[in-house]
This record gives sequence, C-alpha cells and structure tokens, in this order.
Amino acid sequence: MATYRDSKCRLCRREGAKLFLKGDRCYSSKCAFEKRPTAPGAHGAARKKVSEYGLQLREKQKTKRIYGVQEGQFRRYYEMADRMKGITGENMLSLLERRLDNVVFRMGLGGSRAQARQLVNHAHFSVNGRTVNIPSYIVKAGDVIAVKENRKKDKYYEQIKTSKVGNMPKWLEFDPEKLEGKVIALPAREDIDSQIAEHMIVELYSK
Repeated sequence: MATYRDSKCRLCRREGAKLFLKGDRCYSSKCAFEKRPTAPGAHGAARKKVSEYGLQLREKQKTKRIYGVQEGQFRRYYEMADRMKGITGENMLSLLERRLDNVVFRMGLGGSRAQARQLVNHAHFSVNGRTVNIPSYIVKAGDVIAVKENRKKDKYYEQIKTSKVGNMPKWLEFDPEKLEGKVIALPAREDIDSQIAEHMIVELYSK
C-alpha cells in the first residue's frame, strides 16, 4: 500500500467515524476523533449537503482505510466477490476479513492492522507450516496461522502469551500459549463488527 505520511487520526475525522487505525490509542482519552470529531481543515465543522454519490464514495473510502488497501486492490476484491455465489457486498467483506494481515490483527497478534501488516511483511508467520509474507494472502477454512518458531521468544510475543485474550471472532480460534490460531469457518456478515454499509459500495461500483 502507498505510504500515508499524514496523521492517521485525520482519516477518522475525514470519514466521520472511528476507524481504529492506531490500536490501543483509539480506545483511550488521547483519541483525536473524540476530541475533534469534525472533518479536518478550516471548514471541517461546516455542514455540507452530501449527494448520494458522495455518501457511497465516503463509504468506499472508509472501508479501504479500515482494511488498508489501495483502490486497485479494493476493486479486485469487489470483482472477485461479484463472481462468487451469494450477496456481493457480504462476499467482499468476507474476502477483506480473510486477508492474512487482518486475521493476525483479529487474533490479537497485532495492535492494529498496520502493525499486523508489518509483522507479516517481516515473515513472522506461517500458514499451514509454510512461511507467508504477503499481507493480502487470503486464508481458507481449516488454515492454521502460527508465529514462526524463531520468533516465539521475542519479547513482543512473550508478552502476548501472558496477556488476556480479547473478544475473538467466532470464525477464529487462538491459543496464546502456542501462539497459534485456526480459521474454523469463513466469516459471515454477522461476524464482522465493522460499521460498513457494503450495499452502498456495491451500488457505487455497479454504476
């Protein structure tokens, strides 16, 4: 993904929603969106009438920023979802959730998706015993994701072993002692907690 060098908190303010891009900071009183929930810029607080297209565009941008993907990648996920059986919008979200960087984040092995992406890039994980350093790798039901043996003694992972496991999605399971997780099912729409109106994205791309 192209490097975004400005404050990530500006992205939350631009989209008018907390995107949880900075891990624990997003849950603390230091969250910039909590202090200034208006759009960035001199006229951010001004009320503007937004067209239907504008709402659809903002929903797409918000979703891209949550998962950290570029326009070309995002479009390909939509096209893949459109070819699959079922509801296109739900298929698209399922594909995004099954990205390896997102799975690592959901298992609590990364404080944010950006951190999880960096860990994957640095070859910290294996899938079914094979090293995978591609954040966009799509996992399947039954896949086992584990921290590689040569990384398990890192201080970062030692802390995870002793930390309390958060709310794990129903489609994943994780053993903090082994630093190993498994995809027990494909994520359904009700398993995805992100506040996304996927039908608006489908309508945008369908024009």
